[in-house]
This record gives sequence, C-alpha cells and structure tokens, in this order.
Amino acid sequence: MSQPRFLRLFQGSTHSLTALCKVCIMRFAQLLLKSGFVAGIPKQVERFSKFSPSPLSMKQFLDFGSANACEKTSFVFLRQELPVRLANIMKEIDFLPDKLLGTPSLKLLTSWYSQSLMELVDFLEKDPDDKNVLTNFTKTLVNIRNRHNNVVHTMAQGVVEFKEAFGVDPVTNQNVQYFLDRFYMSRISTRMLMNQHTLIFDGSVNPAHPKHIGSIDPSCDVVEVVKDAYETSKMLCEQYYLTSPDMQITELNSKNPGQPLHIVYVPSHLYHMLFELFKNAMRATVETHEMSPALPPIKVRVALGSEDLTIKMSDRGGGVPLRKIERLFSYMYSTAPSPVHVDNSRNAPLAGFGYGLPISRLYAKYFQGDLQLYSMEGFGTSAVIYLKALSSESVERLPVFNKSALRHYQSTTEADDWCMPSRDPKKLGKYERTQ
Repeated sequence: MSQPRFLRLFQGSTHSLTALCKVCIMRFAQLLLKSGFVAGIPKQVERFSKFSPSPLSMKQFLDFGSANACEKTSFVFLRQELPVRLANIMKEIDFLPDKLLGTPSLKLLTSWYSQSLMELVDFLEKDPDDKNVLTNFTKTLVNIRNRHNNVVHTMAQGVVEFKEAFGVDPVTNQNVQYFLDRFYMSRISTRMLMNQHTLIFDGSVNPAHPKHIGSIDPSCDVVEVVKDAYETSKMLCEQYYLTSPDMQITELNSKNPGQPLHIVYVPSHLYHMLFELFKNAMRATVETHEMSPALPPIKVRVALGSEDLTIKMSDRGGGVPLRKIERLFSYMYSTAPSPVHVDNSRNAPLAGFGYGLPISRLYAKYFQGDLQLYSMEGFGTSAVIYLKALSSESVERLPVFNKSALRHYQSTTEADDWCMPSRDPKKLGKYERTQ
C-alpha cells in the first residue's frame, strides 16, 4: 500500500525557498518523525473529516458572546469544531497535484496545519472544569493563529513556484481554483472562531471598541468603515502617484429613512473588501487619466433594504473587457508579479499576489453575501458588495469534504458543447472546389 501524501509531504528534496526555510522544514519534519507525531496525523484527519462543520449565524455569535458567555461551553465546542474544520480542508489538500504538493511552500504550510490539528486534539480529554486547561487552551489558540498568519502568502508562493516550474493546464487550473476558494474560506472561518474565543475570554476589553463582541460590531456603521478604507487607500495612492481621486458617497436607508446605516457585522472583514476595491479603483483611475487636469471621483452608494445591505463603488478607470472579468477572481491566472521576485521599492503599494479580489469575494460570501464586478470597457467599473441585513440570516458558509467535493477534483475538462468562434470565417458566398 502506498504511503499517504501527508507522510510524503515531509520527505523529498526542496528546491525553491531560501536556505533557512529549507532547513526549518527538514528539521521540523525530522522532529515530527522522531516523536511519532506524523504517524498520528492521517488517523486524526480521517477521524475528524468524517464530521461536517457546524456553521454559526451572526446572531449565535452575538448571543454566545453576551454578558453570560461561558468559557467552558466555548472550550467544549471549539476543541471538537476546530479539528473538524481543519481536517475537512486537510483532506482536500490530498487531491492537489503532486508537483504542487512537492513545493517547499506547501510542505511548510502542511506542517503548520498538522501541528495545529494535533495541538487541538490534545485537549479532547482535558477537564473543562479545570481553569488551567481553559487558560492553556486560549494560549494555544493564540499560538495557532500566529502560526497561520502567513498562510495566504505561503500558499500563494507555492502556486507561483508550481506555475513557474510546470505551467498551467485547464484541469489543474479548475482544481486549484476550486480548492483555494474552499481553503481560504476555511481559514477565514477558523480565524473567526479563534478570534471570538480569545477576544471574549482573555479578560480585557478593547478600549477603542468597548461595545464589540469579540470581532463583531453589533451596530457596525457601514459608512464609517467606507470612509476609513477610502482614507487609507488615498494615503497609499498619494504616496505612489502623488495624487488620488475624491470620493462621493450617497446613503439610502429604506428601512428607517434618514437614520445611519447600521448592521451586525465584522468591521475588519468589511474594511478588507472595501480597501481592496478602493485600491483597484484608484489605481485604474489615476493611470487612465494621468494626462487629465482633474481625476473623476469614485462614487459610492450604500443602500439598506429589508434583506440586503448593498455597497456599490463606481470608477471611471477605463474598465476591463468582459472576457477578463472572471480572470480577476482567478488565483492561477493572476497577472501580478510575485512579491518575492520583484524589487518592492519600485513596486506599487497597490499591487501584490493578485489575490485581493478573490479573497475579498470570500469575505463577502462567508456570511451569505457576495461581491460582483460589472465593467464597461473604455469607461469604468462598478463593484457591488452584498451583505445580509439580518443577523439571523448571516450564517457561515463552510466547505465540507464529501463525495460531491471529491467529484470536483476527479472531473476533467471535456470538449465544449458550444461552437468556438473562428478567427478566419469560411467563405460561404460561393462553392470553392479543392484541387
């Protein structure tokens, strides 16, 4: 019987990261092998991946984090739920291409996930009535969160290494796109759970946001978050281009006319989405109108209805062709240069791995919202963020490993059942006889 990939990930040569990272990977792998740690990883992944994650609503997060929040209850839930979420996505890592799994970045990333899973499993038999256990659990969550801080960049670097060495084919692109959407969504969800627990039970209150429940603002002022994201983007834009477009904002509250637009939400998630959209809009606007005496403003409209809170951001940055819209959300087709291989002193601070838009869309979808782009080539682009207006409908959207997910990785690209346009149309005016 062949070795599980999780064992093979810690073996073999490394050939792309810095020497320091190579040494770290190999030493960590040797340490795990000596301790018998690795042998237990596939067993625990199999064990916990048989369970489906339990999605929580924003209302449940709020109710749980209220004044009567019980640390013991949170501990009992998270010591089971976090391993389930980690194991479900670790199971899917096994279906990535071997050559991608063989990159040093993926080996390092997988070691982080394996170590975090086993650290959480250690608490399964611990006594929830023991205060020291609860304290150590919170410390462990902080350590895990810190360990995973660079997961997005490490995974992105692994994709870059893979593309540079082996190129891209349609089937691989399809599988990697499907996986990364689920992988990054899983990461958003696990960090949300860990942040809520550590922020609520560490015994302190953020003086800047005393009414927040963990990372959630029960009365999130959407327009204020829009303004904050705009100001930060404006500062970056002016640092690089020495100019920036103004913003025009319009508010519409159909539920309570004239009242501020407040919803239950995670301000940091909303800020992340808006900051990314403002960066893109400003960059396009400045570069399209660099010879103009004045820059057209970025127009933002925020509307609150009975079901949705919608934010529309429109720029006059020249737009993009229809065929390129979906590529803007692709991880494999990103045109942005790798930050590792460019001179950052000359690189615009508004650029990066090119993952900003796809991950922003995941933040929107995490609580059942969405992010869409609508463009008019030659004119500009409108980005629309949809969020749920009701906390009871803002429910986590979580990936689960099952037969349906497995079929996505096993599918192949078949012949298109629509005719492809020809560059040289056939001459149909008269019959031409071939000699």
